[in-house]
Amino acid sequence: MSSATVTHTRTTLPVLEHLYESQGLPEFDLPSELAEAYGGPLGFSEPRLYANFVASLDGVVALPGQRHSSRLISEHSTADRFVMGLLRACADAVLIGADTMRDSPGTLWTADHAYPPAAALFDELRHARKRPRQPAVAVLSGHGTVDPRHPAFEEGALVLTSETGAARLRDRLPQAAKILTLGPDASLDPAAALDALRSRGHRLILCEGGPRTLGALVAAGLVDELFLTTSPLVAGRTENGSRPALVEGIELLPATTVGCELLTLRRAGSHLFSRYRVSRPKRRVAS
Repeated sequence: MSSATVTHTRTTLPVLEHLYESQGLPEFDLPSELAEAYGGPLGFSEPRLYANFVASLDGVVALPGQRHSSRLISEHSTADRFVMGLLRACADAVLIGADTMRDSPGTLWTADHAYPPAAALFDELRHARKRPRQPAVAVLSGHGTVDPRHPAFEEGALVLTSETGAARLRDRLPQAAKILTLGPDASLDPAAALDALRSRGHRLILCEGGPRTLGALVAAGLVDELFLTTSPLVAGRTENGSRPALVEGIELLPATTVGCELLTLRRAGSHLFSRYRVSRPKRRVAS
C-alpha cells in the first residue's frame, strides 16, 4: 500500500506502508479505517507495558528547553501523530515522567489530542473494548514537583510520588486529581509504580517518556515492547550539550544487555515505524 492517505466518510487518515510483520501477534478488533491506515492489525496480550518514542537518525529524542520538542524531531509528521493516537487509544493508562509533563504544558495524553481527525474512530475502538473514553494519565514525580495548574490534573491525572511529594502536593491539586503514595523514598521504585497502576485495573500501560523514566523501567526489566518512530532528521549534539537519547540515567553495555526483536515495520514517506519486543536485562558473563 503506497498511497499517502485513505479517505472515508468520516475522516482522512495517513496510510502506513506495511513492510514487515511477525507471525502470531495479538490482534484487536480495530475499526476497518484504523487498520487500513495503520497498514495492518494491532493488538496486545495483557498485562503489557509498551513505550512509544520518536528519535532522530542520530538518536536524539528530546531537545531540552524546547517545548513539544518531539514534534520538531518528528518533523511534524501526521503519521507519527496518528500512531501516537492509536497507541493511546489501546492503552488503559499513559505513564509519563515529571519532566515530560513540564515540557508539555497543554498536553492531555489522550488519543484525540494526539490526532483529532480520528477521534470518532478511537472512541469506537475503546467502546468496543469496553474501556473508558480516555486512558488514565499517571505522572511519576518522587518529589512532587509538578505544576498543579496543568490541565491534565483537571481531567483526573494521577501522581505517583513519595510521602514527601504527597505532603507537598496535598490540597494543591484539583479535586479530580489523585495522589498515589509509593513510600518514603523520593527515588521511586518503578516496579511499585507499575503495581500501583495495575492494582487500579490498568493492564495495558503506555510509557511516553521521558528517557529517564524509560531508562528506569528498562533497567528494572518492566518494558515489554517499544514502538519507535525514526525521523529522517539529524539533530546533532555539541560536546557539552545535553540532548538525551532513548534511554538515559543508566548504563547497560558492556555489563548488561537488553536485546530487542523486531515485530513490525511500517513506513510513511521517509519515516520508519518499528515495533520491538524488549528482552529482560541480562548480565554478561566475563570471558
